[in-house]
Amino acid sequence: MNRLATVTLAVAALATASPTIAQRSLDDVEITTEEIAPGVAVLFGAGGNIGVSHGEDATVIIDDQFAPLSGKIEAAIAALGATPVKYVVNTHWHGDHTGGNEHFGKTGATIFAHDNVRVRMSSDQQRGSRTTPASPKEALPVVTYGQGMRFHLNGDTINLMFLGGGHTDGDSVVIWEDKNVVHMGDLYFKIPGYPFIDIASGGNVYAAMQSLDLVIAMTDDETKIIPGHGPMSNKSELIAYRAMIGEAVSRVEALHKDGRSAEEAVAAKPLADFDRGEGFISADAFVTAIWNSIEG
Repeated sequence: MNRLATVTLAVAALATASPTIAQRSLDDVEITTEEIAPGVAVLFGAGGNIGVSHGEDATVIIDDQFAPLSGKIEAAIAALGATPVKYVVNTHWHGDHTGGNEHFGKTGATIFAHDNVRVRMSSDQQRGSRTTPASPKEALPVVTYGQGMRFHLNGDTINLMFLGGGHTDGDSVVIWEDKNVVHMGDLYFKIPGYPFIDIASGGNVYAAMQSLDLVIAMTDDETKIIPGHGPMSNKSELIAYRAMIGEAVSRVEALHKDGRSAEEAVAAKPLADFDRGEGFISADAFVTAIWNSIEG
């Protein structure tokens, strides 16, 4: 596992266990910047990758990682020569993508997201034995949408698009039309392990495949793709990721059709020959998510 993935996943785990330890770990996180097109950059740190649009009109960020990193994120944005953040877009509700919302909301930024992101952030969310409490008012998206909307800023048209979700029920994909850049949120993981289909948050593997298919149809060989986690990517890698999911689904569907139980499907190890490495989501967890998507 690369250093970025290791730090991201370790901090995500610690943040649910011990605020003191999580804070200490986040103190060690370095925000690094990669400029991928004129006026467009991606920030890597801990949590979801942050897309940045900056220029003469305003600074827009896509996701904002964990709350204690907000100062470092602001410093990295300033180092780009950008003005302070005016708009924040959340690709979905998970805390490693929305943790900075409260800070940026208090500094005057307007937060945008799909309708379901505000719904989930406005109330306690139960995922297994873990309860995520409702977010404070300042952290909530104040502009929400069902299908999408557009920013006409910094010499580009930036599309916020809900294509059906799949990771959760509120995933947005962000597309810079002229710069030919796409931010995938957690519909695309470029790290070891398997896709995260958050069934408890309305995720479904079939919806995820549909969303991926639609993005693939809108991209070309020159498109720069920002995954939710991991280094920069491109269309051919996204196609391979989608094909991997499709093959996994086919194998689990066959077990389901044969009348196997969920436990028997997991025990059959249908993904044993996949070369995905060890990561945040295990093969067994992905098989279970596929099974629940079939049942759902």
